[in-house]
Amino acid sequence: MKTAFQIPDAVRDAVNGNWVDTRAPAHWRPWLRLSRIDRPIGTWLLLLPCWWGIGLAMMASGPRWFDLWIYPACAIGAVVMRGAGCTWNDITDRDIDGSVDRTRNRPLPSGQATLRGAYVWMALQLAIGLLVLLTLGRAAIWLGVLSLLPVLVYPFAKRFTWWPQVFLGIAFNWGVMLAYAAHRDGLDLAPIIAWFGGIAWTVFYDTIYAHQDAEYDALIGVKSTARLFGEDTPRWLAAFGALAVTLLAIAISATGIDGFGWWVAMAGLMAFAAHLVWQLYMLDLHDDQNQLRLFRSNRDAGMILAVFLGLAGLLQLAS
Repeated sequence: MKTAFQIPDAVRDAVNGNWVDTRAPAHWRPWLRLSRIDRPIGTWLLLLPCWWGIGLAMMASGPRWFDLWIYPACAIGAVVMRGAGCTWNDITDRDIDGSVDRTRNRPLPSGQATLRGAYVWMALQLAIGLLVLLTLGRAAIWLGVLSLLPVLVYPFAKRFTWWPQVFLGIAFNWGVMLAYAAHRDGLDLAPIIAWFGGIAWTVFYDTIYAHQDAEYDALIGVKSTARLFGEDTPRWLAAFGALAVTLLAIAISATGIDGFGWWVAMAGLMAFAAHLVWQLYMLDLHDDQNQLRLFRSNRDAGMILAVFLGLAGLLQLAS
């Protein structure tokens, strides 16, 4: 099987052997690449806070049959909304992407896709996301509409702030509130605190990711926490990792869960924390492949927490 690096029009950081590059019809590949289907880690990082939100909601009020739909609805929504967001990002960054080695093969700067086609593709994905959102209740619908604001702003953040990773975190962790609201038809303190915890986690993992482009970003004047932190990055990451774990611990307690369920949730959080510590130990600021591998490993960190929060929520059936 050919790897992404052996396929001339593949994007550099695509997953080797991904089905878009190896099996998808050639005329579909530019659009699937716009949606980052060849790089699914972003979809996972958007989805997992949603699943955190369902777990927290079950911990607060017990499981509901409707949760059996919220879980897959969030998965569908994560695919299409991440795709729409990435398409928008590529539309706004089409000139910058052509100047960066990692992104110059993206569909727009490489000419694989047209600007008009990208707008149509984005609209189609948004329409699918809206159809899913309409099944989740009034509170979730309003939160879904509001989520478009940080999505629209994020691509421009690196032009005016050293902290674009915070803007990414605002958008990528919105789902913890949306999914919680879909279960409970409203919000309380737990998902809001978890949202802030997720933002800290995003600064952690996306700073690692941004180190791949730090030299190019400096040349073209694009800002990031990777450039801001520089060689002090490990200390900053330790602080943001600790902040994420602390806020998520507060969020778990804010659900009101106690007894064995609390211990299960906290065990998941400690495993999540251990994964962040492992990433810090393994981090090499001068090895792009190391940074990409650690960034992708955050799917496992987030999944560990999602599974344990879901289990803690299910335990409320017995309480």
